[in-house]
Amino acid sequence: MPKAIKDQALSICFAVLFLSALIGQSFAGWFVYNDDQLAHNGSPSSYWEFVSSSNFVVDVAENWQSEYLQFFLFILATIWLVQRGSPESKKPGDEGLDSDESQLVGRFAKSDSPAWAKAGGWRRHLYSNSLLLIMGAVFLFSWWLQSVAGTVVFNADQVDHGQPTIGWIDYVTGADFWDRTLQNWQSEFLAVGSMIALSIFLRQRGSSESKPVGTPHDETATEGE
Repeated sequence: MPKAIKDQALSICFAVLFLSALIGQSFAGWFVYNDDQLAHNGSPSSYWEFVSSSNFVVDVAENWQSEYLQFFLFILATIWLVQRGSPESKKPGDEGLDSDESQLVGRFAKSDSPAWAKAGGWRRHLYSNSLLLIMGAVFLFSWWLQSVAGTVVFNADQVDHGQPTIGWIDYVTGADFWDRTLQNWQSEFLAVGSMIALSIFLRQRGSSESKPVGTPHDETATEGE
């Protein structure tokens, strides 16, 4: 395997998995949509019509927003909250933003540290919170996209049943939007909470997300190498 690929193998692996799942979802969704159209005496759509429609966009955005919310909240929570025994947590007593020395910023930066870690003022502050900001921005954008596409899909269904359409505000404060949203949120919170708790007592040899197999259960912030 070429070194350039080997060094990026984890990112490449998940990029391939993501694209494969997204393409698979698009075809499965297209088949389901056309079956539903034919069952209701409607006209089937071409593949490209479907993947550019609100019916496809709302399902994709619905999943994306919950995933990015999960990471946004996890990153934020792990600044201030700890879980004794979990490799996903800081050690008790280490809560907070850490010192400039431990974060290698300003005068403590290394020669190969990012330029904005060496800088001061707004640039260092922005870079110091850049991961959280990007995760939050993607969450908000995909949540907004879900709401817009969801409004279109909801109103199309209303028209099919001879019911009045509604505006965006009415949709995002209504049951359909929150049913779509909360069913994803609860699964993400369960997954993160399970990972935090189970990693206290269970191990996976060779994984950086697990403590070494022989590590005591109450040892915190220790990950495999």
